[in-house]
Amino acid sequence: MKKRILSLGIFLLCTLCATSQPRAKYVFYFIGDGMGVNQVNGAETYLAAMADSIGFFPMCFSSFPYVALVNTYSATNGVTDSAAGGTALATGKKTKNGAIGVLKDLETPAKSIAYNAQEHGAAVGIATNVSVDHATPASFYAHAASRHQYYEIGKQLGPTGFDFFGGSDFQKPNAKADEPDLYEQTRAAGYTIVRGYPEYLANRSKADRIVLFQTEEDSKAYRYTIPYKIERKAYNLSAVDITRAGLDFLYNKKKDGFFFMMEGGMIDMACHNNDGPAYIHEMLDFDSCIQVAYDFYLKHPDETLIVITADHETGGLSLGRGPYELRMQKLAVPKASIFQYGRRLRELAKEQGSALTEDALMADAAEHFGFGHGIELTQEQERQLRSAARKVAEVAAQPDAEDSALANACSAFAGAINRTTSEQALIGWQSGGHSNGYVPAFAIGVGADQFHGRINNTQISQFILKAAGWE
Repeated sequence: MKKRILSLGIFLLCTLCATSQPRAKYVFYFIGDGMGVNQVNGAETYLAAMADSIGFFPMCFSSFPYVALVNTYSATNGVTDSAAGGTALATGKKTKNGAIGVLKDLETPAKSIAYNAQEHGAAVGIATNVSVDHATPASFYAHAASRHQYYEIGKQLGPTGFDFFGGSDFQKPNAKADEPDLYEQTRAAGYTIVRGYPEYLANRSKADRIVLFQTEEDSKAYRYTIPYKIERKAYNLSAVDITRAGLDFLYNKKKDGFFFMMEGGMIDMACHNNDGPAYIHEMLDFDSCIQVAYDFYLKHPDETLIVITADHETGGLSLGRGPYELRMQKLAVPKASIFQYGRRLRELAKEQGSALTEDALMADAAEHFGFGHGIELTQEQERQLRSAARKVAEVAAQPDAEDSALANACSAFAGAINRTTSEQALIGWQSGGHSNGYVPAFAIGVGADQFHGRINNTQISQFILKAAGWE
């Protein structure tokens, strides 16, 4: 009898201890698309350089106490794409490159942790600074054999019943003429669509569920992302706006906590373009989003978990080339993304035609990228830039020039500008694609101690589910 009573006492004590363990009621999941270890290190080295110091100045998230290195390969490839990488992070399952929320047979659905959170009574938000139907956000709510099925992915947003979505827009809202567009379908599912942060503030209290997009004017200019941070204006929707809106809306739903995934998708795009200045600005912008969550954590430290990771590394970024030094401060000089500048070049060439000269193009590049005003060109860099500018002027002067010829010439000039900026900063790029380099995971809060050593990307969602009690 005594043994039975003792066993019962031990059982009750263990049960009490288990149930009294803190739970991550509020979960933030930040995904820096394309953010490898060197992307983080480079941003911190840049911050030190801007203070005229050698070394690094830590960002908010890289100062978190728990850190792990993450493997990112997919079920079919040594180098993952964002669809397979996002699916692994969302569902804990590896899949074929290009697939969204399904196993590698391209048919079996893989359930994301967002649905687990919803089933346990939490509010759910899925957000990004690119389109809401892009690979990473889509991995948290949709199932598709191909990430390029944008319309079919967008159709799956409304039926989720998730509380908050944020991003630039839908990529293909009007894909089928015999069906209502995605805006109408989303509204029919009970969502209020707002455009811009001021419109969000005006509608948040009366909306049951909400989708935050950029303004229609910005989407007409470019719907696939919000503007790059390096050239963003105060009136443009920002990643920080989206993060603040998501946190505000989810917290005020007064449900049993929340799950909020926010993607920094434009780190990847800048690195695909090997655009050093744009990538730095996107990294620091991403950190500003995390600062919003960290401020919340400081008020709710015993109920909050913040996790930051990436789906893969992009660009094969190297810090240092040639001499054993870096000049990261040079990346502060340019004032435009290379993507947007390429579009500007094409517009200039079409508008000015034969009036566009090599010297005018060099002057325009100097104005936007600081050549001669913070970046002193070598003779070889000057020669290469002038050669590429001359080609643009020659093609623009041809009244019957094909659009493809003009686009190629403008792309070559933009590429020369881009290479020059990287050479000046002494950074290098392996490719315009992804790599199999480690990505980091940083964590703070309830359950953060699970993040240490080397882990696989499929483990991250399991750690979050355990910390939140959403298993």
